Amino acid sequence: MIEGFLKLLPYLLKGMVITLEVTSISLSIGFVLGIVLAIMRVYGGKVFVVIATIYSTVMRAIPLLLVVLILYFVITSIVNLPAFWAGSLALAFVSGAYQSEILRGAFLSIPKGQMMAARSIGMTHIGAIRFIIIPQALRLAITPWSNEAAILLKDSSLVYVLGVPEILRQAQYFSARTYEPFLAFGSAALIYFILTFITNRVLESVQRHFSIPTSLSNV
Repeated sequence: MIEGFLKLLPYLLKGMVITLEVTSISLSIGFVLGIVLAIMRVYGGKVFVVIATIYSTVMRAIPLLLVVLILYFVITSIVNLPAFWAGSLALAFVSGAYQSEILRGAFLSIPKGQMMAARSIGMTHIGAIRFIIIPQALRLAITPWSNEAAILLKDSSLVYVLGVPEILRQAQYFSARTYEPFLAFGSAALIYFILTFITNRVLESVQRHFSIPTSLSNV
């Protein structure tokens, strides 16, 4: 068992690099998209609200694997992209819908008086959102956003169906060669657990660092 795992480990490490790259790209692009959609929902006009609401609702209502497949074929029909990038963008578009809901809740939790105060001292609407609302909302969104990061890390395995050689695909390659599926997929599950555990612990530390101390909130 140990000898087999040592033979499998290089495959899993190669796949882990791809998994982390897919997750990082998808999470980053999804974050930018999520902020834009959340601002459209909370501070945009009626047209922007409708567009952002429809996008978020549709993306969250369809099974993620189906969305990845549809978007993959749509993207590759327009632009000749490798499966890695097409899959990462597909995950980003889906994650953006979920992140928009997280950020929208954070925006709505900021008292409306802060926007009014910012406008009263001469700040533009966009300036108030950028310098007053967003910095506070991001601090409030860290905890639910960390859950989305962990979920996306696991969901990155779906690019397996596009042929991207991430952890699950590498485990499948090894299983096909050695006929040891339990070792291959069990080890892959262990790697996902370790990555998810580390991600959660790191983001918990970030949340504690940026949280407002209780003693100060009562002053």
